[in-house]
Amino acid sequence: MKIDILTLFPEMFESPFSASIIKRAREKGLLNITMTNIRDFTHDKHRIVDDYPFGGGAGMVMKPEPIFEAVEYVKSLSATGDSKVILLCPQGMMFNQQLAKDLAREQHLIFICGHYEGIDERVREKLVDYEISIGDFVLTGGELPAMVITDAVARMIPGVLGEEESFVTDSFYEGLLGYPQYTRPREYGELKVPEVLLSGDHERIRLWRRKMSLKRTLERRPDMLKVEDLPKQDKKLLEKE
Repeated sequence: MKIDILTLFPEMFESPFSASIIKRAREKGLLNITMTNIRDFTHDKHRIVDDYPFGGGAGMVMKPEPIFEAVEYVKSLSATGDSKVILLCPQGMMFNQQLAKDLAREQHLIFICGHYEGIDERVREKLVDYEISIGDFVLTGGELPAMVITDAVARMIPGVLGEEESFVTDSFYEGLLGYPQYTRPREYGELKVPEVLLSGDHERIRLWRRKMSLKRTLERRPDMLKVEDLPKQDKKLLEKE
């Protein structure tokens, strides 16, 4: 997958994308991430990317010309010919696991990181395929959301993780929170690993994990799940002690 990030602060991405899973995916050639400075597409000596809003008001608005030219440039370098442009902004649809799955199927993603009071509306009208928000809170710009979405999408690219099951069993992948995980030692003080996980019975373990995921989701995120909508086998699991 190719990811182009259009930003005013490309240096923000150097450390996050040069460590851990993202670093290995880039080294393997599974993920190609390029940061492009929007200021490189200005045509004045001061490299100005913003201006006062028409109609008045507080703050500054990012100008359309540098963004249009930056998007056109990165698209021209794409071998796929099929790019999706994503504007990171508070007005966008809420990012979730299903959207991460959808984006992971694309060949080329272009992120536009907004700043100031927003971006000239003509960018939305003519360039953008998706507007995405990562939550109902205010950030200084679109750089952190671009990092979050890149990380979530990269995990589902074949070969990025050691095994497909690593992301299939993640919280939210199937609409449920993850089940409890344990490792050695079997006992730590008075805290013990549940006996079912030591049984070697794979079917019992699978059912226990399913039950724990259901219970945890209902307790912590009831907005994600309704008992009346569950299949019969899941209802039976919740009824068992």
